[in-house]
Amino acid sequence: MKLLVATTNPNKLREIRPLLAGIPWDLIGLADINPIPEPDESAPTFWENARIKALAYAAGSGLISVAEDSGLVIDAMNGEPGVLSARFMGASMPYPERFEEIFRRIEGRDRTARFVTALAVAHRGTIIFEAETAIEGEIAREPSGTHGFGYDPIFWYPPFACTTAQLPDREKGIVSHRARAFRDLRRHLASRTNLSAY
Repeated sequence: MKLLVATTNPNKLREIRPLLAGIPWDLIGLADINPIPEPDESAPTFWENARIKALAYAAGSGLISVAEDSGLVIDAMNGEPGVLSARFMGASMPYPERFEEIFRRIEGRDRTARFVTALAVAHRGTIIFEAETAIEGEIAREPSGTHGFGYDPIFWYPPFACTTAQLPDREKGIVSHRARAFRDLRRHLASRTNLSAY
């Protein structure tokens, strides 16, 4: 059985594959199928965007499809960049420049923040599973670490006293927002070994 993970981001796929290891499903990404038009991710919440993507890719591929919408929520920026995390300051803007803008905006202010992931799985026009997870932290004083991607170098995770970009893959696979959501999905899929379960 095939499960379409609706992303073209190789870093996300690299994180997700070990999290779903051992289940009787063949994981494929968008690069493994014929192109499907990207859905409009203009909804105001992570939940809604995850659902939009899961339903669109399930309809376009005919496969059970999992999609997630993730982002960095910064309290001092009224929740920004939030659902616009991947497009903050423009989709092609390098992350170091995004970091500098965030540092500028929150200078002297509360640095609390969280990473959020909303995950949805769709099949035959229906959402069959959902999860939302988050990890709490704060914005670091400066970027640090080479693991991870996106905003990981500026997200300080207090329980480990480092940024999520400084966490080795094993630890990140335990604590990250995306890891928690996909572990929930793994438990769900492990008990469903054929499509008739849906």
